[in-house]
Amino acid sequence: MLNLNSFLNNGIKNISETAGRFYLGSRRGQAFMLHMVSDLRRGAKLREQHEENGTHIPPFLIASIASDCNLRCTGCYAWASGACGSGQKPEQLNAGHWRRIFQEASDIGVSFILLAGGEPLLRQDIIKLAAEFEHIIFPVFTNGTMIDEDYLNLFDQHRNLIPVLSIEGNAEKTDARRGNGVAEKLKQAAKCLKERGILFGTSITVTTQNQNEVTDPAFAETLRESGCGLVFYVEYVPVEKNTDHLVLDEEHLHLLAEQIDSLRKSKKNKGMIILSFPGDEESMGGCLAAGRGFFHINPTGGAEPCPFSPYSEMNLKEQSLLTVLQSPFFEKVREISAAEALNHKGGCTLFQYENEVKQAIL
Repeated sequence: MLNLNSFLNNGIKNISETAGRFYLGSRRGQAFMLHMVSDLRRGAKLREQHEENGTHIPPFLIASIASDCNLRCTGCYAWASGACGSGQKPEQLNAGHWRRIFQEASDIGVSFILLAGGEPLLRQDIIKLAAEFEHIIFPVFTNGTMIDEDYLNLFDQHRNLIPVLSIEGNAEKTDARRGNGVAEKLKQAAKCLKERGILFGTSITVTTQNQNEVTDPAFAETLRESGCGLVFYVEYVPVEKNTDHLVLDEEHLHLLAEQIDSLRKSKKNKGMIILSFPGDEESMGGCLAAGRGFFHINPTGGAEPCPFSPYSEMNLKEQSLLTVLQSPFFEKVREISAAEALNHKGGCTLFQYENEVKQAIL
């Protein structure tokens, strides 16, 4: 576990150093970075203390705060899993629940909470609540169509909120998956964020159809020129039937790792944070789900190993983060991911072994 901790902490250090270069010319950004570096050290120290007492604390959480969305994107895991969309659902976590969860996360040393959905900007109450927890950085994964003046002001005033805009490549590919006109709205949102000097990112689902385009140096340069300082490359997971042809095989994954490594080393991208999910699971001893590096909280409070492995036996309405992290279910899931790391074929390991994960539920 100590090697894993070093791996995660080094990754966080690289993120903070790159973010620092992004904010070199911004007085407000530099003030945020001073606090950020101090907060990241604080989080690492808290995690180390828990490690010494026998509990591994992941530096990341993924929180799906909304079960609704204003778009219906092809291949969306939230729609496919039933976590998003119409129909009868259990009651979502309210602001009181999320306040307790965010506070617990801060207390145990979680440094990043990725806010997702559905469309997270539909829950402005939770976004404003997250802004109050300045020890935690909140990347907000959004389709970008709801970024208005109020949200621009919120992101400007609270730099621990980092909007991450979802795209598929060029405008044509983005509109094909997300709907006509979405790419133009994203372009306008990026322009407004850039004008205010706000660090924002993009999230790109990588498939066999767009891999070469979205990893092309010219494409990355276009993102950088638009003001983007953070890029998430997410391997496609076939949550919808008859989409296996979009999944990256071993050859594609090897190429993707080389392409991303090349982008990171390019001097032109020196001010950009470039991340890959799930990344090289073999080198990490298995995927980072189920509390190794993160776990997922669904909109109703279910504690799941990963958004792509939506199975839970515990709920954050009644349980604490520590109880979930110490649960036998998560321990069994971690064993599954470690055992199957060598068999990783793209996307999420746990998605490929969903039967084993289901059987781990007590």
